[in-house]
Amino acid sequence: MKKEDIKKVVLAYSGGLDTSIIIPWLKENYNNCEVIAVSGNVGQGTELDGLEEKAKKTGASKLYVVDLTDEYVNDYIMPCLKADAQYEQYLLGTSHARPVIAKALAEIAHKEGADAICHGCTGKGNDQVRFELALKHFAPELAIIAPWREWNIKSRDEEIDYAEAHHIPLKINRETNYSKDKNLWHLSHEGLDLEDPGNEPQYEKPGFLEMGVSPVDAPDTPEYITLDFEKGVPTAFNGKKMTPKEIVLACNEVGGKNGIGLLDIVENRLVGMKSRGVYETPGGTILYAAHDYLETITLDKDTMHEKERVALTMGELVYNGKWFTPLREALSAFVDKTQETVNGTVKLKLYKGNIIKAGVWSKDSLYSDDLATFGESDYDQKDSAGFINLYGLPIKVQALKDAKKLK
Repeated sequence: MKKEDIKKVVLAYSGGLDTSIIIPWLKENYNNCEVIAVSGNVGQGTELDGLEEKAKKTGASKLYVVDLTDEYVNDYIMPCLKADAQYEQYLLGTSHARPVIAKALAEIAHKEGADAICHGCTGKGNDQVRFELALKHFAPELAIIAPWREWNIKSRDEEIDYAEAHHIPLKINRETNYSKDKNLWHLSHEGLDLEDPGNEPQYEKPGFLEMGVSPVDAPDTPEYITLDFEKGVPTAFNGKKMTPKEIVLACNEVGGKNGIGLLDIVENRLVGMKSRGVYETPGGTILYAAHDYLETITLDKDTMHEKERVALTMGELVYNGKWFTPLREALSAFVDKTQETVNGTVKLKLYKGNIIKAGVWSKDSLYSDDLATFGESDYDQKDSAGFINLYGLPIKVQALKDAKKLK
């Protein structure tokens, strides 16, 4: 589509630095087009405060704030939790939030009769891929505008210069200008001193952490919690029935105050470069640990080992923006089958950043204390001799053959 034919644009709007300056930039560079801002609420909290006034003041004709929190948890986070999917230890907090937001963008673009959808992702990051692959699935006929691939702005400092020149209010300054992404699952920190992997994150500095505290500042007394699961999905926290979203939020609170879920990694981005990030995922870290603990007694060996391979593949698919693909759907179907027996209760001890196993129970447990005991049991230890002879036969044959060669 030619630039002059674009009259109405739907913008993925967070109110942060990138999207704040995009509104006036679009109007300057796309024939004073109408800009409709869309904020997908995936649990950013106070970041959504005052967005409508800000969006309209900077040139948007309207702002949609779409509550996606339940859909995000139920349809995106839970499938990843059940799969134990992660990417290089990263629990996919930004990765699985992008497809649900992109889906909402496409729906509103169709409703409004827009000509294009715009996002503020940089050309260096993964999010541009995640947004655009999802948009190709839901709105393949619409143009996609990515200002970072068009404008002459080269840095976040230059973005701030543009904002100041256009009288756009910002909640950040040049000294605390970390690149952050927040939702109900996690908070990421990138940029500034973190760009040097030799710098220790400032966990104890007031204001750096937002979802919890450093393990150094966590309580000196451990805290016990229990989580109940049905078919791999959490259903109760400390014995109280809750929705998955409520459990995520409860785990965020208890995990945050105990210093749980801090991750400092140099990850391999989809676009080819390495990037250093610090992540806060207190509730997610607890839920992954609890779910994995329960699976140790409810999944058979072959299924568990195959599921570990699926977890790696699914983590890469989600990280790489391929949520809406036949393979991801097929892997989720496999995972759902494996979760039929993942029912039970897990007890954990939280202490200064550590998650300590404190007990696990399930009516579907495959663990038999009668078989595993060091005491008397029905297990006939003589059976192992024949098994070892058959299992080791290839090794024995090879050794005999090699011995003949030496003569």
